[in-house]
Amino acid sequence: MIYITRRERFNAAHRLFRQDYSDEKNYEVFGKCSNPNWHGHNYELFVTLKGEVNPETGFLVNLKTLSKLIREQVITKLDHKNINLEVDFMQGKLSSTENLAVGIWSELEQGVKLLNAELHCIKVSESENNFAEYFGN
Repeated sequence: MIYITRRERFNAAHRLFRQDYSDEKNYEVFGKCSNPNWHGHNYELFVTLKGEVNPETGFLVNLKTLSKLIREQVITKLDHKNINLEVDFMQGKLSSTENLAVGIWSELEQGVKLLNAELHCIKVSESENNFAEYFGN
């Protein structure tokens, strides 16, 4: 079994808040991340696949093909967007880094299977200090 990771980047805005909370309660729970005027991050996304090396190519997957899949299925939906308002797979969810990692997994899972590989981990880094990793169900 081999593991390979592709890194991509995107910029996006979001707001952590619950509509059923007052602004005061949102601030108490989510701090300045609940700013009603949004805030943004320069995200890094790490997509790790696992599987067997193809003896013909020496690859688990062609990284150009993986990059294209990630860009088409995820980056185009997120880059320079408001996660709360514009990202279809995040609708109805709190736009936390944890939920974003789970959502990205769902967006990529089928396409990765078509590459004859398995998703191992989705890592979303929102800052140099904060990241979430999701390893599937």
